[in-house]
Amino acid sequence: MKSTVHATTVSNAAMLAYLGTSISSLNANKLNGMLAEIDFRKHLISLGYGQRVSPGGWIARRVGEIDFGRHNVVIFPEPIQPGTDYGPRRLMPVPATGLHTICSTFHQSGISAFYCSPSVHAADDVSSIRWQSVQLGVPSTEPWRPFPDSMDEYFTRRDRRYNFLRYHGDPSGIPAAVIGEEFAKEHLRVTFQNQYMAEISDVDGILWGQQLTYPLEIKEKTVAHTKKIGHYFGIDVGPFVKLAFYAAKRGNLHSLFVVREIADTTSRALVQWWFITFERLARFASWNKIGGGTNMLGGASTVIQIPRAEFSPLDSAHLAKL
Repeated sequence: MKSTVHATTVSNAAMLAYLGTSISSLNANKLNGMLAEIDFRKHLISLGYGQRVSPGGWIARRVGEIDFGRHNVVIFPEPIQPGTDYGPRRLMPVPATGLHTICSTFHQSGISAFYCSPSVHAADDVSSIRWQSVQLGVPSTEPWRPFPDSMDEYFTRRDRRYNFLRYHGDPSGIPAAVIGEEFAKEHLRVTFQNQYMAEISDVDGILWGQQLTYPLEIKEKTVAHTKKIGHYFGIDVGPFVKLAFYAAKRGNLHSLFVVREIADTTSRALVQWWFITFERLARFASWNKIGGGTNMLGGASTVIQIPRAEFSPLDSAHLAKL
């Protein structure tokens, strides 16, 4: 019996080809970052916390001399699975209960939260993908609306189209387990940025704790050492500022810096999972920044040092206190 082949599916090959044009730098740091996020979710599942972490997404805010930073939204895409039928007549998915709770915290902090779902109109034609969005975390049932047009009340439309698909990277190193999620994130970002002017940054995930909600910054690190600080991990200035933004919102919205400590960059052998709340990070971070290695965009990084002694092991006992 022949299997049914839908005309509304997307293959891994098509998604990889797109990612090669949309990601500015597919260097080792970027790929290892993807692997770290996979391992992080596996670790949470092993601890019984797999249902308490959101998919990755984006946070965006307005730009302009008067409006910069005034309006903030967070968007989470439904991952696209290769070979799955995403026909335009399919029923819209039901977002996970935990995501509703996470988005409610964002809404209470003044950040509008949306879940976006794709439809595919021609097989393996990524330009045929259309997105619908629904606002979550509000005290009413909201309708699905075409995305990105649903963002008109938050952002200013571009005067001219910008080419976000201008790169020629080699995407073959992207782990198969994250192709669908990474593609959905990138396609959603480009769809949004093609239409609106905004400052945008990625969201590695959101952890729904026992008491609070924590946006996550997940990195893979080897430990370094200085006489002044002892053993430390570095965090780039950009992620530090983003975590500070979440902290400024207060309420139940806090944040965590998560580190997958590895023995070396060749074997990537796990030493320990660590985390630190932003409050402790800000308290103990060195006031003197230093030059770091190559960042995920391929440029030189500027690093803030945080003593490893101030991190906590990412285990069940410590997660239960969050």
